[in-house]
Amino acid sequence: MKVKYLYQQLGSHISVLVIAFLILSLLFSQFVERFVYENKIDELKSYGNNILQDLERNRGSSQLVLRQYENVLSGREIQYSLFDDDSTIIYSTGLQRPAVELTAEEWQKIKSGQSVSMKQEYKRFGEGVTFVLLPYIHQDQFTGGILLISPIQGSRELISQMNHYLVYTVLIALAIALLLSWIVSTFHVKRIKRMQAATSLVAAGDYSVRIPSSSFDEIGELADDFNKMVKTLHTSMEEIENLENRRRQFMADVSHELRTPLTTISGVIEGIRNDMIPEAEKEKGMLLASKETKRLIRLVNENLDYEKIRSNQVKLVKEEIQLSEVLELIKDQLDSFAEEKKNCIHVDVDQNVIVYADYDRLMQILINITKNSIQFTDHGEITLRGRAHGNDTIIEIEDTGMGIDRDEIEKIWGRFYKAMLSRTTNPYGEFGLGLSIVKQLVTLHKGEITVESEKGKGTIFIISLPGKAISS
Repeated sequence: MKVKYLYQQLGSHISVLVIAFLILSLLFSQFVERFVYENKIDELKSYGNNILQDLERNRGSSQLVLRQYENVLSGREIQYSLFDDDSTIIYSTGLQRPAVELTAEEWQKIKSGQSVSMKQEYKRFGEGVTFVLLPYIHQDQFTGGILLISPIQGSRELISQMNHYLVYTVLIALAIALLLSWIVSTFHVKRIKRMQAATSLVAAGDYSVRIPSSSFDEIGELADDFNKMVKTLHTSMEEIENLENRRRQFMADVSHELRTPLTTISGVIEGIRNDMIPEAEKEKGMLLASKETKRLIRLVNENLDYEKIRSNQVKLVKEEIQLSEVLELIKDQLDSFAEEKKNCIHVDVDQNVIVYADYDRLMQILINITKNSIQFTDHGEITLRGRAHGNDTIIEIEDTGMGIDRDEIEKIWGRFYKAMLSRTTNPYGEFGLGLSIVKQLVTLHKGEITVESEKGKGTIFIISLPGKAISS
């Protein structure tokens, strides 16, 4: 059975309030009743002691004293009886009996000088009364006592009236509490419904929805967390969409990049087989086919490398390598490529700088970045630097090329990202995987790579690789 949250809130609030009011009412009623009876007993004891003291001081005119007190106490509906040590009544204001009926326990108490009182209904006298029994001690001898009686009807009426007022107070308080509970519950239910509606929109694919949040309570904090979640989902969806666009571009690139060398290779083979290529041109055709084959192998290996790195299938064999030898080797390998773009490669590294890395993967990292710098630099310079920094080795590859937009810097590490749309003039990282592989390989070395660039002023790649002690 479905019960609305509003009714659950109201039900729980009302239940708590009713139980609390019932307990408080019961305790208060008992307290008031006890308070009233104890006051009545204290009052009777006070009058009884006064009567006995006045009788002691005025023994010759005891009847006059007793009548005076009778007149005073009759207005307060208090009756009293004076009795001797045989329980025979000497003087009474309303109870005409030959003797006072006391239990053995009560009689023993007053004989020993103690008072006796009852603070609940007592039916011995034919009606509900509160009575006090006080001993009369004369010259250290028990000579009798005094019995004071007050009907409890007046106390009952007072308690009953107070209980009525208490009931009215409880009902009014309950009504006000119910109203406040309704207002608060409605307020919270609206907030929850707002969040429910927002959740439905997010489920439908709308990630622009936001909920007013606050730190006032847990619901406000939940709304803030909800907004953060939606923002993260929105960012994730944008990344997924961008990745999907890049995947489509990748498929187009694959089709183009693979078709071109395959078509060339197929054409050369068919021409040679059918003697359509002159003998003097066959060597040139074979070189072209070889070049296109290597290019095709490079395309396939680049994708295989990325998948191996991403699935942690690459095992590094680290060793201490003299960085100057590595950078000089890269310079020698890429000098011809740099000359085609009218660029010049410089090496700036101390002979004693050591890098702790996997040799093949380090070469792959540096060649990828250096080729990237050459590709986007015309008539400029590419500088390869190396230095020790504490336990780390810092490698910098700086160019004076076109630079990268600030908004594009973080995107260059993404798979399928290509800064240029040209397919035919990109001799490295044909599928836009080069820098993504670089990032993964640096991470495998427990290193860091950052980029600093300014549009039109060049780019610098900074690689930090830990030394042997840390890397191990």
